[in-house]
Amino acid sequence: MGNTWIIRLILLVVFLAWLLVWVLLPTKLYKNTWTPKLNMKLNSTYFGTQGTNLLLFSFPVMFIAALGSVYLHFQKNKQKQTSGSKSNHRLSFLSRPVLVMAPLGIVTAMEVAFATMFIALLIWSLANYLYISFGSLHMHKEGEKVWEAKFRSVSLRLGYIGNVCWAFLFIPVTRGSSLLPLVGLTSESSIKYHIWLGHLSNLLFAAHTVGFFIYWAMTHQMALALEWSKTYVSNVAGVIAMVIGVVMWVASFYRTRRKMFELFFYTHQLYILYILFYALHVGAAYLCMIFPGIFLFLIDRYLRFLQSRKRARLVSARVLPCGVVELNFSKSKDLRYNPTSILFVNVPSISKLQWHPFTITSNCDMEPDRLSVFIKTQGSWSENLYQKTIASAHQLELSVEGPYGPTSSNFLRHELLVMVSGGSGLSPFISIIRQMIYESSQPNSRVPQVLLVCSFKNSADLAMLDLLLPINGVPADLTKLQLKIEAYVTREKEKDPLKIQLQTKWFKPNPSDSAITAALGPNNWLWLGAVIASSFVMFLLLLGIITRYYIFPMVDMNAGDVYHYSFYILWDLFLGCVCVFLASSAAFLWFKKENVKEQNQIQNLEIPSPTASPGSWFHSADRELESLPHQSLVDATEVHFGERPDLKRILFECKASDVGVLACGPRAMRHEVAKICSAGLAENLHFESISFNW
Repeated sequence: MGNTWIIRLILLVVFLAWLLVWVLLPTKLYKNTWTPKLNMKLNSTYFGTQGTNLLLFSFPVMFIAALGSVYLHFQKNKQKQTSGSKSNHRLSFLSRPVLVMAPLGIVTAMEVAFATMFIALLIWSLANYLYISFGSLHMHKEGEKVWEAKFRSVSLRLGYIGNVCWAFLFIPVTRGSSLLPLVGLTSESSIKYHIWLGHLSNLLFAAHTVGFFIYWAMTHQMALALEWSKTYVSNVAGVIAMVIGVVMWVASFYRTRRKMFELFFYTHQLYILYILFYALHVGAAYLCMIFPGIFLFLIDRYLRFLQSRKRARLVSARVLPCGVVELNFSKSKDLRYNPTSILFVNVPSISKLQWHPFTITSNCDMEPDRLSVFIKTQGSWSENLYQKTIASAHQLELSVEGPYGPTSSNFLRHELLVMVSGGSGLSPFISIIRQMIYESSQPNSRVPQVLLVCSFKNSADLAMLDLLLPINGVPADLTKLQLKIEAYVTREKEKDPLKIQLQTKWFKPNPSDSAITAALGPNNWLWLGAVIASSFVMFLLLLGIITRYYIFPMVDMNAGDVYHYSFYILWDLFLGCVCVFLASSAAFLWFKKENVKEQNQIQNLEIPSPTASPGSWFHSADRELESLPHQSLVDATEVHFGERPDLKRILFECKASDVGVLACGPRAMRHEVAKICSAGLAENLHFESISFNW
């Protein structure tokens, strides 16, 4: 569509202009030339002192988010890759890993470039802030020394730099964001940016807080730590925010998250209080600089809440004795998603607050009315779910959020696709292989060769390969799919003689259950753009009305007495929440009304359980009951016992000119594959890591 190029150009220009404002913000040009003129024109009786920052910092991001949603709506019809499409390698070097190390993980050349530019922005900002402040020092106490004033200035400006991090902090965790897909990201792939920004901002805020405590101690002003000023920022609100931030920060380190997930999860819910007290500390003008990220996150969070109020219709579950269960939900046929997408699942009988992300294994084209997720027991929550699935006789109550995933997928463009998995890392590749199966059955299709290299600890885990085929069957002819599976069992030297059976459980429908749909329906992006635009415009109108006809008249009635500094913040937060609630609820209820018939017609499509388990492939069981697709996968599978895959040899033996390499599983395995692909010894290898570990 030709007009999409115009939209992309407009989005790029607005984004570059927004970045330019951030670059100029700490300079004398902005402070001495721009600020007086902008304040005179924009800080009107309708917006007070927030007018300038609302226009320069809030409006561009909200405009990009709204118009970007329209762009994504136009683009979604072009998601499917044509069978003859080729990979474009002119910029492939940007996605090549250049840094593979803990705790940063796998960092590509493009990520290094953007991280370098971001750090350069922070250094540039700090240097300019200090240059201007040192040139015109203000002594805040009689008898204060110059070095003490400079120390205070450095501490203050470190807080300013932390505020820059907060402008980007919430964008990666906005799961349904229209900003991330515009640059080819998903919330799962960019969660590491939230982690980096969180650590960096907390480090800067800690230095900012400690610096002020040292300054107050040196100048004998410790009482200021408990000050809640009526005319300026609240120091005590900043102290409270920092205490909350430190608690969240300590609980979010990698080892804590892995070993004590519940501690991390529940302490992270303090983000609501953190935002509140942080906003009360920085003031309305600085809040406007970071307001778009918080506002968009609030929209996404509320839409997720509305979606999760419905109980999902669980049709069946496939249970494997190795501690794996595949849940099969009913879904609307209009709901589309791409391979490697994820779904967040909540089981109220286990925990009403905990939501866990799981990879979607189903395929939209092959299973238009089903959505499946793969869950392996790796903690107390998943263990409880596994046991409840086995013990449940008729029903299991679950709620879902999502799905979330890439707006397009490029794996069909490669000549050869190598997928390396470890344990439950097989899950995202199930959806890819099912997509390959579907594409191979289409006329004139071009499907890449596929090599699946999977490692398991025990032979019982081989049953996970059962899930490569969907529960409702596949085309009988799989000969067009050039699939080879290399399975490695690392802790056993020979086959387990016991036959492993896959059990399928079917659940009865409940009138209160609903098929899974997108929060705002099949035209989700268009509706999201409408919600963003309408809620932000409503916010500006209400803020203008409150400021002009309530705040300023109140000040005039009190003989010019100032309006409490913190009340401006409370009005901003309150109006933002109200506008998000109204706009999102209206859109959600409209969509719900349009789909009430479909939601009320949940069909119970029960089919007999398979009489044999494909897991018996690897245990010398009788095969006369197996279908042709199962037999085709048996022939494509080779099992190696008592050894690990020689990944370097496997990858270097791939002679195709274009080899896509996907890795998912333990960190060490993903890092090993990334190092092999980034070594430069094989230019035909194009690496992509898939990680769902926070």
